[in-house]
Amino acid sequence: MAESGEPETTVDKREKEEKEANSTTEEISFRSLGVTEVLCEACAALNWTTPTAIQRESLPIALKGKDIIGLAETGSGKTAAFALPILQALLDTPTRLFALVLTPTRELAFQISEQFEALGSGIGVKCAVIVGGVDIITQAMALAKKPHIVIATPGRLVDHLENTKGFSLRTLRYLVMDEADRILNMDFETEVDKILKVVPKERHTYLYSATMTRKVQKLQRASLHNPVKVEVSDGGETTTELYFHTQQVQGLLLGQYSE
Repeated sequence: MAESGEPETTVDKREKEEKEANSTTEEISFRSLGVTEVLCEACAALNWTTPTAIQRESLPIALKGKDIIGLAETGSGKTAAFALPILQALLDTPTRLFALVLTPTRELAFQISEQFEALGSGIGVKCAVIVGGVDIITQAMALAKKPHIVIATPGRLVDHLENTKGFSLRTLRYLVMDEADRILNMDFETEVDKILKVVPKERHTYLYSATMTRKVQKLQRASLHNPVKVEVSDGGETTTELYFHTQQVQGLLLGQYSE
């Protein structure tokens, strides 16, 4: 470091910038990002002290009510990045069938449900997992109780939308499509199309994907309104980008996802 009165060198400036960057990162907490106290306590109970890169970038945007396209891998902390804003909004406006999370697999659906329940343990959040391989009558009974959060695979959810009496998504305020690239690669295009046609147009939508394929781009244009794109690289670097659509496409046509 340069002594007092001496001009600062390039090395000095770099060291100063690194210290400032490290200090800024250390100061960032869930509370400083805008997460309410009861949810901060839930994060602390899970030993989450510092938000991950995707959480640092996504949470302030989501808490402002913006739609999000998040490009991040599994294990990046993306579930909390969409769960915390949903739970915070649920606190402000308690509503049954408040949010729907679409996932490609039953295993991921159960993992997401566990995280919602852990984060929402202090506010009494109720979740229902709707996936294949589970008795459909039992699921219908769970839906009849009108949980706050539904986590589902697209195929089984469409079964209930078409066949379970009294079940609808008219009160839905939040839609999440997690691992959207995998959802589309598993040939759920038709089911996603049907779901988008029955959920309210006035909603918040989060789309998370490991990759931005042509299919995901088309899904984004059809389901999100002026979203902010948040991308986390392998090295943890983040970029944000604001998208504007002059017209939001409502509903998807079969074959629209073709490469």
